[in-house]
Amino acid sequence: MKRPGCTIIGTVVAKPEKREELLRILAAQVAPTRAEPGCVSYDFHCDEMNPCVFVFYENFRSREALDEHLKMPYLRPLMDQVDELCAEPIAIRHLIMLVDRDARSERGNGDHKT
Repeated sequence: MKRPGCTIIGTVVAKPEKREELLRILAAQVAPTRAEPGCVSYDFHCDEMNPCVFVFYENFRSREALDEHLKMPYLRPLMDQVDELCAEPIAIRHLIMLVDRDARSERGNGDHKT
């Protein structure tokens, strides 16, 4: 499995009357993004309490891979209509992984060295 070097959470809030249109545009980004060589994982969610709030949990191999992703043509429909579709600016939070998956699995396998 590819290990992420860059993790972000992107939050996109739809204007209520534009929710379905924005949902279609965002959902169309998932498959091509997952096919990018620098993409480790790309998960698309909707807030349980507010269906106008969409959240992406994105892992890329590096910051450079994320930068390449942000240049992809399939992001243009969102970027070209962001003011029309979104109730607020897109929020992107960069995260730092504190414990990676390999460290957890090594601790959990019962082979503790003393």
